[in-house]
Amino acid sequence: MPPSIRPLAPACSFTPETVLATLSSYSNDWRLALDFFHYVSSPPHSFPHTPKTLTLTIDILGKHLEFPRALSLLPPSPPLPALRSLFNRLSAARLLPDALSLFRSSSPSPATYHLLLDALCEHRHVDEAQSLALSPSPPFPADTKVHNLILRGWLTVRSFRRVREFWLDMDRKSIPKDLHSYTIYMDALVKSNKPYKALKLHKHLTQTSSLALDVVAYNTLIQAAALAGGADRAVRMYREMLDSGLRPNVPTFNALIKAFCGEGRAREGYALVDQMGKYGLEPDVITYHCFFRHSTRPQEIMRLFERMLAGGCRPRTDTYVMLMKKFGRWGFLRPVFAVWERMGEHGVSPDAFAYNALIDALLQKGMVEMARKYDEEMLAKGLSAKPRKELGTKGLGDMVSMDDRNNDDDNAMCGVF
Repeated sequence: MPPSIRPLAPACSFTPETVLATLSSYSNDWRLALDFFHYVSSPPHSFPHTPKTLTLTIDILGKHLEFPRALSLLPPSPPLPALRSLFNRLSAARLLPDALSLFRSSSPSPATYHLLLDALCEHRHVDEAQSLALSPSPPFPADTKVHNLILRGWLTVRSFRRVREFWLDMDRKSIPKDLHSYTIYMDALVKSNKPYKALKLHKHLTQTSSLALDVVAYNTLIQAAALAGGADRAVRMYREMLDSGLRPNVPTFNALIKAFCGEGRAREGYALVDQMGKYGLEPDVITYHCFFRHSTRPQEIMRLFERMLAGGCRPRTDTYVMLMKKFGRWGFLRPVFAVWERMGEHGVSPDAFAYNALIDALLQKGMVEMARKYDEEMLAKGLSAKPRKELGTKGLGDMVSMDDRNNDDDNAMCGVF
């Protein structure tokens, strides 16, 4: 048992929340995560792992390519979230035969089939997913749900030509289109810099279809309105959504805040944060990213970062990386170290991106020996460093960590599937 875990011993009472929080803090150290997983489930604690704690442990193992260990934790009837995690990690590692083998051995159902297709598409294996789904004898029928997954897959890889071809192919095959289909296609139009076409499709829908738009569709339309006519037009679309009887969610406000911050109107963005409270909503990490990305004042960013922590919003690893890169580019080392220390205080193990951001900031200030120390530290952890002339190092290839970076621009699509 690792020393960092053993002191927790006998009197410690574990809850699902504390186990999840501890496992999360070990996300960049699979050995500690696995040891802790077994430790809490053994006497005297005998903690019964929940689907969430099982899934998180499996995800951490998959992130570090420890697939045999991850598979060994699966019960005979694995929970869907655990399968989703493994499908995602296997697809990210390009182990498609293993993903298919896991699917076939896990009592295949439409739900697990959809998870497999979604994972393949999410990790850029859209051709393979389409070949499987549209083969002469697919595991399950190629219904609207399956077509939506493939359609979104082409959007994920930003192949807008294939999105349009597949969209038209659905018409040729008389595949019924639901609201999710239209939302995905409108999102593709927005991301391909054709917001006017997205707004035109919205107008066509309201005039010819009985489909009632939901908040996710409106979030996409708010983004389209912001691109087509700025923040003020986005607000008009937001008011249309309210008039239709829908309640905004956090991504709704994030789309509006991003529009205002992009125009240098941060004060109006902060006013929207105050409005969120009226709906019982709290800003999430993407909300803060909107402000961080567009702010040019270090003190304001640090105040906002402290407000984020005080409000209970847990930063993502890429939050720390974003801030360290930003301060490093400006040549401010003190806030770089302040953010780095915060990572440690919150139990977050720095990944390769975090180490590289810190080392770059140090080298920019000419602190070669200190940079070398952190470079050696990250290599000792099995993380890949960038090749740097100043340190006389060569790169180790791809990052060992398979941590997928979330795209804040996709936030409006949260909850579509």
